[in-house]
Amino acid sequence: MKKALLTLIIALMAGNIQAQLHLPTLEELIPGGSQYKFAENIYGLQWWGDICIKPETDKVISINPATGKEKVLFTLADVNKKLKALDINPISHLYNIRFLWADQTKILISYPDKYVVYDFKKNEVTNIRKINSNKANNKDYEYKSGNLAYTVGNNLYVNNEAITNEPEGVVCGQSVHRNEFGINKGTFWSPKGNLLAFYRMDERMVTQYPLVDITTRIAEVNNVRYPMAGTTSHLVTIGIYNPSTKETVFLKVGDPTDRYFTNICWSPDEKSLYLIEVNRDQNKAKLCRYDAKTGELQKILFEETHPKYIEPQSPIAFLPWAPDRFIYQSQNDGFNHLYLYNTDGDLLKQITSGSWLVKNIIGFDSSWEEVIIASTEYSPLQTNYFRVNTNTGKRTPIGNDEGVHNCKLSHSGSYVIDTYSTPQTPRKIEIINVRGGQSGITLLEASNPYKNYDMPHFETGVIKADDEITDLYYRITKPADFDATKKYPVIVYVYGGPHAQMVTNSWQYGARGWDIYMANKGYIMFTIDNRGSSNRGLYFENCTFRQLGIEEGKDQVKGIEYLRSLPYVDANRIGVHGWSYGGHMTTALMLRYPNIFKVGVAGGPVIDWQYYEVMYGERYMDTPQSNPEGYKESNLNNLAGNLKGHLLIIHDDHDDTCVPQHALSFMKACVDARTYPDLFIYPGHKHNVMGRDRVHLHEKITRYFEDHL
Repeated sequence: MKKALLTLIIALMAGNIQAQLHLPTLEELIPGGSQYKFAENIYGLQWWGDICIKPETDKVISINPATGKEKVLFTLADVNKKLKALDINPISHLYNIRFLWADQTKILISYPDKYVVYDFKKNEVTNIRKINSNKANNKDYEYKSGNLAYTVGNNLYVNNEAITNEPEGVVCGQSVHRNEFGINKGTFWSPKGNLLAFYRMDERMVTQYPLVDITTRIAEVNNVRYPMAGTTSHLVTIGIYNPSTKETVFLKVGDPTDRYFTNICWSPDEKSLYLIEVNRDQNKAKLCRYDAKTGELQKILFEETHPKYIEPQSPIAFLPWAPDRFIYQSQNDGFNHLYLYNTDGDLLKQITSGSWLVKNIIGFDSSWEEVIIASTEYSPLQTNYFRVNTNTGKRTPIGNDEGVHNCKLSHSGSYVIDTYSTPQTPRKIEIINVRGGQSGITLLEASNPYKNYDMPHFETGVIKADDEITDLYYRITKPADFDATKKYPVIVYVYGGPHAQMVTNSWQYGARGWDIYMANKGYIMFTIDNRGSSNRGLYFENCTFRQLGIEEGKDQVKGIEYLRSLPYVDANRIGVHGWSYGGHMTTALMLRYPNIFKVGVAGGPVIDWQYYEVMYGERYMDTPQSNPEGYKESNLNNLAGNLKGHLLIIHDDHDDTCVPQHALSFMKACVDARTYPDLFIYPGHKHNVMGRDRVHLHEKITRYFEDHL
């Protein structure tokens, strides 16, 4: 009797615990939601030499990386008292200060209109660099010299003086080539801050593309320069400005027509500027060295070619202990690896090799002549860090071998701040001795932000691609109350294009908030990284060359074949959703496989690659003139008559990445073909829907699947 009563009590308690759990809402799962849940973090962690700095709201704490001992360096009150004395607005917290001087007791405080240098040991402001414009953008403060660059409109300013005076359509000091080839800025200070290299981009020959602003009573046209595949592109040159002489010299590159200049790097002695030049076909790259004083081309150090395409992403990196040697990154052997050259252009050795890739270099340890890298050596689903001896190539791991890591290297290269997650760990932050093994001082071990929620189940696995050779990784997300005896509808979340990977060994295997939400609404959520996506090597990616969307779609169908083998999948109710390249894939799958996919929601989709921009589009498709068959096969307007299921196209009216013409041309093609997709527009957004409206977006997508799947 007692045993039966105890069993009943345990059952009731379990039921009560289960009843206390609830399903997370979109407001809790989507960034921008009013109750968005995210894993705990420590903001502003950085290095001051080899001392770890942890800013807090009211104080700054230093952490000895060897012992973990903490000490308060200074307080918010200390800083604000000095700022107020100089009639400078006080700051509200210390998270955004920067310790840029490794061997000095200085910090940089950034304001919209000035940069303030504060010495916390002397308790005094040592420098104020004002910005004489409230329209300044692309600010670039050089802490060694105190020089400051910024742009106003299309012109470049240095130390509050305009150094360019260009007409409309010529842009200086800003990112060029539509942020391809690893470009994300337009100004480049020399190592000591004495010289400034900058981009000058002439877009006057590029066709204006009209975007419409509906926020005014009478809508206004906002024109953007948008070079479409096969059309005239912009012209880029590089200037070098000397703040001491106030003179500018431009590199003598010759006619810049149909040439791309990227991966700018200064020599350690500031006498030369290195860059990689890519031809318009993007199948040849040259590493060039220019004289920084005269602008003359000193030497083409070497050339690299490929029958499909070359896509340099990283500048060369000089060895701190040997300024006549540098590391060049290349996919020459099929995976991105490190090659050591001298400044004459002679290949000295290949430092890394293997069927994995180097993701990036974060710095050097000069005392051991080692380079610190992030790589996929443990798994293509992971990012782990290694120190690599540049003489022997020997690799030694830093930190543990699980998950996706992101490291910041100390000034000497002796320590890293390692922030990482695993499928079961939302976030962990450690200080690790680069030479000291797998674990270190724990700064944070975040708790599960959804520990009191009823969460879905995650699984990952491997299937073969359509070529029956290549392994593809997938993720399945099942409802929290999953019942293997039931039949569930499936939603495939897809991206599928270059420079993206959806399935990782990070927190919850990289599942997004919407995946979790939909799984708990009774859907099986499925994602697979098809051939053409990232972190698997060059040949995995470039098999889609000149026919985007074709091979990728075949791999997605292999995923569907696997799903259909599962007893709990309803093969008659399969939907698909994706954005941008994923929007192209969604639309393509709905049209090429209309008997498989019943419902689709395509966000910001590329419909016709001839409407996409020059650099990205021509890299993967060549030009419409040289590859008419490929463009025809990939043009989804030609398949509009195949639509059988329910397809919602979502587009932003200010999308300057994938212009609205894609969605509108598809609507016209469907009208002509007498098929009936749906269309929804988000006014005021660009290539995605961000902020508070992002919750609305996901509710809109959810309702479409609820109504039709």
